[in-house]
Amino acid sequence: MFGSIIKMIVGSKNERYLKSLTPTVDKINSLEPQIQQLDQGQMQSRVAELMQEAANGRPLDEMLPETFALVREAGLRSLDMRHFDVQLIGGMVLHQGKIAEMKTGEGKTLVATLPAVLNALSGKGVHLITVNDYLARRDAAWMGTLYNYLGLTVGTILHGLTDEERQVSYGAHITYGTNNEFGFDYLRDNMKFYKEHLVQRELNFAIVDEVDSILIDEARTPLIISGPAEESTAQYARVSALIPMLKKDVHFTVDEKARTVLLTDEGVARCEDIFKIDNLYDQANISLQHHIMQGLRAHHLYARDVDYIVKDGQVVIVDEFTGRLMPGRRYSDGLHQSLEAKEGVTVESENQTLASITFQNYFRMYNKLGGMTGTADTEAVEFKQIYGLEVAVIPTHRPMVRKDHPDMIYKTQQEKYAAIAEELKALHQKGQPVLVGTISIEKSELLSQLLKKAGVPHEVLNAKQHEREAQIVAEAGHTGRVTIATNMAGRGTDIKLGEGVRELGGLFILGTERHESRRIDNQLRGRSGRQGDPGESRFYLALDDDLMRLFGSDRLKGIMERLGMQEGEAIENRMVSKAIENAQKRVEGHNFEIRKQLLDFDNVMNQQREVIYSRRRHYMEAGNPEDSLLEFVDDLLDDIYEPLTLSKQGPDPESIEIAAARFEEVFNLRVDFAQGVPTKEQLREAVTGRFESLKSAAPAHYVEILRYFLLEALDKHWKEHLLNMDHLRDGIGLRGYGQKDPKQEYKREGFEMFQGLLEMIADTTVRHLSRLQIKAEVREEEFTHKEKASDLQFQGADDGTDKKTQPKKRAAPKVGRNDPCPCGSGKKYKKCCGAKV
Repeated sequence: MFGSIIKMIVGSKNERYLKSLTPTVDKINSLEPQIQQLDQGQMQSRVAELMQEAANGRPLDEMLPETFALVREAGLRSLDMRHFDVQLIGGMVLHQGKIAEMKTGEGKTLVATLPAVLNALSGKGVHLITVNDYLARRDAAWMGTLYNYLGLTVGTILHGLTDEERQVSYGAHITYGTNNEFGFDYLRDNMKFYKEHLVQRELNFAIVDEVDSILIDEARTPLIISGPAEESTAQYARVSALIPMLKKDVHFTVDEKARTVLLTDEGVARCEDIFKIDNLYDQANISLQHHIMQGLRAHHLYARDVDYIVKDGQVVIVDEFTGRLMPGRRYSDGLHQSLEAKEGVTVESENQTLASITFQNYFRMYNKLGGMTGTADTEAVEFKQIYGLEVAVIPTHRPMVRKDHPDMIYKTQQEKYAAIAEELKALHQKGQPVLVGTISIEKSELLSQLLKKAGVPHEVLNAKQHEREAQIVAEAGHTGRVTIATNMAGRGTDIKLGEGVRELGGLFILGTERHESRRIDNQLRGRSGRQGDPGESRFYLALDDDLMRLFGSDRLKGIMERLGMQEGEAIENRMVSKAIENAQKRVEGHNFEIRKQLLDFDNVMNQQREVIYSRRRHYMEAGNPEDSLLEFVDDLLDDIYEPLTLSKQGPDPESIEIAAARFEEVFNLRVDFAQGVPTKEQLREAVTGRFESLKSAAPAHYVEILRYFLLEALDKHWKEHLLNMDHLRDGIGLRGYGQKDPKQEYKREGFEMFQGLLEMIADTTVRHLSRLQIKAEVREEEFTHKEKASDLQFQGADDGTDKKTQPKKRAAPKVGRNDPCPCGSGKKYKKCCGAKV
């Protein structure tokens, strides 16, 4: 109560923060008359001067008022759009590295231009990150007019661009693209062999549009680049054909909440009988056990036209949050192969992780991060805990007048859909446009069939019609329109009201089901009532909806029964709606834990990834990476000498013999230890002498040869390490049965494995270089990197994989005809040894 009184007197924290920005808004407004006097050339000159001032160390905050005033004037002249005062506030919030929650239709796309131009003055680049290629392309072209007016360049990162095109786009002052493309470019850059092929610059400042979708919804699964493993796919089809012989609740149980399947004792015995084995849990049957579990998940937890569709003979994932198709992405760990076997399409080979990162750890690498969305406040705690981002709620330019009606709740799906069809028929006859929100393709098509029977003309906007999305959304606010949409619902595009619609009550939002997340429901509602427009919204629910069935409490069902509902009758009760909201909060908490667990495990990998990638950059970019080679030599010599120093009486003959053999094995040099143990310095001289002879044999190419072997060894062992870490993580949960913390065990064993990785990289590099012989001509194919680039695949969202790509082959340099001859004569190769070839 005391806190409420304080809030009434001094305002909420959000109100006090917004009030602190008001003087800056006044300063921007006071500069407007002065800026209006400038022509385009003068404005561009002033922007160039500001860039020079930033390069000389002037803080961006000092330049904010003038820069925002320039951007506002450029927006008015080039786009006929003048930033409102609340949009200036939104721009300041983003510049300060916070999340701006702005209602739908408040012009978030225009708001982003303010901090984008201000931060572009630093010359380090600004990334504007959207949820799909369509919005990235649209926003870059649309707002690019404003940026170009001020003399700034704009780039766009889309799927299918070449490295050269990406370099140009990343080199622009401001770059638009999707979260997946930015993340994959980071991973791809850390698989490149030459620094000239890198595409990304420093990760300076990112503005994330629909920040809740990208940093929350899509953060449950990592981005993964993978290549094919060498396992046969025949087992998937065999297991899938036998899955129907296992009965639910007899041989296995299904937990829909956790999306897991467990075999019962009878199920284990049945599997052993079906597959003619003695013990399913024997080490030799681990692979079969894995196939059975994934087959059960594919058949009983993943539904066609809900989680995926079958298109052109392929299983295509449907994003559960947006309803969009994700072609080319694949579930990992054999699940996608099990779905392919279930649907009778070609089963593609399994993949092995080559590089991965979570969205959380990718976006935390930016020096500064800001975000925009219409719905962030419900996840403010997660944004603060995971990303250190605060949420500021920006007031609307005009008051919100949409009417949000209480939920209508029915006993069964059948009754609910019958009532929805009647309501849609009435609204259509009235002429009021309706946007109907469904949670799956299957439900959208079911409702479409009902409306066809009822004679109600309508459009269906789901993943199968995504090509027509912009056109359908543009017309959804016209008189009498009925648009059925999945969660994609044209997010990022405004539904503008047609003539006469305001008088009819504006756009009506009809939700057919509550989503697991309140944000998704709020996003659907937010399609209506933009910038002071009228609008209405209502959700229709049934007791057997997935959310109610899985997460609704028994108390809720008891309330419904006591109310004595008749068939076809609905109740409209705020208490019931509150109970549903509580169920959603429980699911949100559960999903937060999933994301947090993913991050906890990836934080271990992230520390290792940072070490490996920083080493990799050093090898790639160093003028001479010889220092790294000599460190390897010293480490290996320390390892060889360690047994010789353990005894106070001095080394015994056996230890000396082992050290001599180990030295010869690693460095390919024979030293006579029988005449007395040489000092470490003597051995080091022998080794460095070998490398000096290599250098003198190919002086013009030694550094590139050295770089090649360093990167080759690192990549080979890092790939194997990722596979081993995957296996460790798969089984680490079992440590809990031994009263050990799985996360701590993963951290401890992961560190030990990482130490082994670093030793193997050193060992392999030195072994290969010690056995290298420089010939008069080095054939290119001898040094071509063996990884088949065409086999690489890219994964995101639960495990999914993006399309195949073909990076350039790695090749060690060869001696050119006009290069100095490797023999050291000082002549050109073609006039010396090359003439003899």
